Amino acid sequence: MGDESDTVAAIAQLYLGNILYALELAAISLEEQQKATDASFYRGIARKLAEARGRERKREG
Repeated sequence: MGDESDTVAAIAQLYLGNILYALELAAISLEEQQKATDASFYRGIARKLAEARGRERKREG
């Protein structure tokens, strides 16, 4: 069995910066394709992830 560091949450936390960057690149690409609604969707995902991480950091002190 894998250890605790192999969970989706642990991996996502480790690579959160990369994930946020990729989501923004996707949003930029979609805007260039005149798909503003789709771009907003991906930016919304990024915002939720960033806000969740901010709440975690506050709890960690």
